Amino acid sequence: MKQINEIFDTMKDIISSEMGEKKVYDKDLAKALGVHQMTLATMKKRGKIPYDKVLDFCAKRKISINWLLYDQVVESIRDETERFARIRYFSDIYASAGGGALNYDEENEYINIDKKILEHLGINSAKDIDAINVTGESMEPTLKDGSVVFVDKNDKNIKKDGIFVLSTNDGLFIKRVLYGIDGSCDIISDNPVYPAQTMPKGSFEIIGKVIGSVSRLC
Repeated sequence: MKQINEIFDTMKDIISSEMGEKKVYDKDLAKALGVHQMTLATMKKRGKIPYDKVLDFCAKRKISINWLLYDQVVESIRDETERFARIRYFSDIYASAGGGALNYDEENEYINIDKKILEHLGINSAKDIDAINVTGESMEPTLKDGSVVFVDKNDKNIKKDGIFVLSTNDGLFIKRVLYGIDGSCDIISDNPVYPAQTMPKGSFEIIGKVIGSVSRLC
């Protein structure tokens, strides 16, 4: 980031262009920032950037704050931003790979995922992808306890092989699902210690298919 004197000099150049290329003094910059000239002098001496005032200065003139502080042009910022997709992450939601867990709700935050990763997973849009946590060991070694999984809410076709998130009266489960002719499903764990369970038709809802996961290294 630029030093405070460089930032203030650039702001003076901007004010000068607004004043018909007249010479701009500290008093003019202080007026533009809405502070006393002595306050501006103290800021310069201490190297303290008044970010709120600088942001207002840029917003009023439709100037990129990144350009002012870092010399980053708008195009480079846009290109970098567009590399990523925003995915809803339910940090307080745990889909159990062993037993009952919390119900799915709408409290969420967002995480950024490189779009190339989504392309690798065959996903064209991030709007239907959610990220939730895994708890339990019944899906190991495929999914480890504490992993974060990405769920495609558009893919609920349990007739195809895969791991799915199921909503039941006992909470969320992450399991493989084997579809039966009568509408029932065998809920299968990858960990052979856990036996398969049969769930009758109408006793669960498919939330979506697990398309990827991120595990802790240790």
